[in-house]
Amino acid sequence: MMKQLIYRSQPFGYDHAMLAGILSAARRNNPRDDITGALICRHDLYLQLIEGPAAAIDALYARITVDDRHGDVRLLLSDEVSERMFPAWAMLDDEAPSLFWSPAEVVDGALEAASPAMLRAAFGRLRKRTLD
Repeated sequence: MMKQLIYRSQPFGYDHAMLAGILSAARRNNPRDDITGALICRHDLYLQLIEGPAAAIDALYARITVDDRHGDVRLLLSDEVSERMFPAWAMLDDEAPSLFWSPAEVVDGALEAASPAMLRAAFGRLRKRTLD
């Protein structure tokens, strides 16, 4: 069993250089910690799924909550899973075409109200695109 966690945060000073820095660090550090996952991002939102050993996921999430590149970090899902959704990706990124919540819906709390199935479906659509 491993842990799968989905959180959302608000980018602080979002631009491509900041995103590149986040992805570079994730792709360098996650394999060391046996973490895989995906990041859906746009100017108003980071939505990230991370998966791996529970202790490693908890430590990574703790670092994210104090990272000044993230504001308003909110845990949306934390669950044990038997299979990884993104086994081949230290950190897949997608600049939100697969995301089906509008910026207004995000502000109105749609992500916090979303069921685990709806949250996983956003990442499932991204995963399907990587397999096609």
